Parts: sequence; C-alpha cells; structure tokens
Amino acid sequence: MANSELGECLNGKIAIITGAARGIGRATAIAFAKAGADVVGIDICAPVYPRSGVKPATPEDLEKTGELVRAEGRRWFKVIQDQRSLSSLQATALQVENEFGGIDIVFANAGIQEFSPLLEMDDADWQIHLDVNLTGTANVIRAFAPSIVKRGGGRIIVTTSTQGRHGTKYGAAYSASKWGIIGLMKSAAAELGTYGITVNAVVPGLINTPLTRHEERYAQVIEDAGRQPKGDNTDEETAKKILIAKTPLSVPWIEPKDVASVVLFLASDAARMVSGATYDVTAGDSAHYS
Repeated sequence: MANSELGECLNGKIAIITGAARGIGRATAIAFAKAGADVVGIDICAPVYPRSGVKPATPEDLEKTGELVRAEGRRWFKVIQDQRSLSSLQATALQVENEFGGIDIVFANAGIQEFSPLLEMDDADWQIHLDVNLTGTANVIRAFAPSIVKRGGGRIIVTTSTQGRHGTKYGAAYSASKWGIIGLMKSAAAELGTYGITVNAVVPGLINTPLTRHEERYAQVIEDAGRQPKGDNTDEETAKKILIAKTPLSVPWIEPKDVASVVLFLASDAARMVSGATYDVTAGDSAHYS
C-alpha cells in the first residue's frame, strides 16, 4: 500500500524512531510526518564499534532528518542517545510524555553490523552485536511500551534483517542478534496484545545506506560469488553486477523509502489485526530462504 493511499493515517500520533539520523530511520521519519505524525528521532550519532567499516551517523545527519520532518509541518524532537542504556531511554520516555502528551508508535530500528570470521572472533566482536542490536532493541521496547499502554494501545515495529533469516558467512554475531530480534518481537506480541499493542518486524534486504554501501561489504559479496575482490574502486561495480544478477527483482540495493512504506502500513490502523509477523522487503531475496 503506497503512502498516498494511507493518507494522513497517523494524524495526531506521536512516533519514536531509533536510528533516525539516516537510511531507513530517516525515510520512515519523513513517511510518518507526511502521514500526520509528530516524530521523536533518536540516534547515537557517534562511532559504536571502531572495527566496523561503516561510517557513523553524525549530529548533523540527525538534524537534517529533523529539517525534513519539520518541512512536512510536523513537530520534531531529537535525542542523541545510546540504546544500550535502558535508564536513559526511560528518561526520554518521560520527557516525551511531558512534551507531547504520550507515545503511540515506536520504530526500534537502530543497529550495527561488522564482519568477523567465527574462528577469529573475539568477545568484543560477539558482544557488541548482542548489546546494540538485540539488547538495545529490547531496551527500546521496555522503555517506551509503558507509555503506549497509557495511551490505550499502539504500534511497535522492529527492524531485523534477511541475515536474521539465514546464516551469513563471517556474520555469525550479526545474524544471531537479528534472528534473536524476531524471537523478541514474537514474544512481545504475545505479551502486549492484551494492552492493544501490535508488535511486528520489518525484514530489509540490502538497503542503499552506509550500512551496506562500503568496501568491506562489497568484498564479501564478491567472495560469496566465488571471485576475488581487487581492493580498489572497481569492487563496488563488480558487487553491483553480482547483486543484480542474483536478486529476483534485479536491483542491487533497495531504497530506504521502500522499507518506510511497509513500516508506515504496520504503524497504521490498516494493520490493526497484524501482530507477531515479519514483513520482508528484499526485492525477492526472500525466495532464497525457507
């Protein structure tokens, strides 16, 4: 269902989005604002794990998201915060209640990704993924769900990954954390339904964001295809051709707005009877796993 078909389906709603500085988080903030919601954008806006090849978001990135939300005539409130701190998130929940009157929607989207061979992985490689992706997502739910309960119900959407639906070479920690998010989502759906809260997961494929558009990721795509990366600026184009050939819809990377449309649906009343479900946005890559 397109954004235009949903119209101002979130008119008057207050939405929390983590990982809001760019990518899927920013695209969803814009989609929510277009649909009538005021948006609270949370992002750490700092390096989380130095070994990762991903360039971190910045405070300027988060401010840009805010400008785009305000351009839609909606209120914006930014918070630079680490979701590994439950107490900090709980403090933000109280602040948002005071500023906006309550919380209706939570999109727990923030996460990290770094690749390490299983036999070379140290404790820090493993633990950072669990702490940020899995525990961090649980913290977001635990911190903000009580505010949704006070409103008499609402929506929680979490971001997992196709790599949470199948194994990933050199990505055991990431896959485990994202697979765990699906179990977390289903358990939360079972518990929170009695309060009128639906809980669902969106499953992005390879998205056109810094998380998947960097040299380390290009090299992995090339190696998975049985070829040798050159370690130069040709690797990006080689990876692009490989991804186009293997993806049923023949696209290398999916645009963040294509995921945001699905998140918007799950946040709307059109999805009021949908809970405990996973929604794949993978350009057809879902066909490759059972």
